Amino acid sequence: MKIIVGERIRGLMQEHGLSQVALAEKIDVKQNTVSAWVLGRKEPCIENLWRLANYFDVSIDYLVGRTGD
Repeated sequence: MKIIVGERIRGLMQEHGLSQVALAEKIDVKQNTVSAWVLGRKEPCIENLWRLANYFDVSIDYLVGRTGD
């Protein structure tokens, strides 16, 4: 799951023209946390999945790879 979540976050960041620093500021986490997600070293907790889903206007199912849209 880590790889899918990281790929989805990376793709959404690219679509929105966001750096790791910018995303971290938008969802109130540290830049190294975003980096760990993108690199697949760490998975977002449920609270951060909600933050990501709300910010990018996608479902948590999309973020974790259960759906393609």
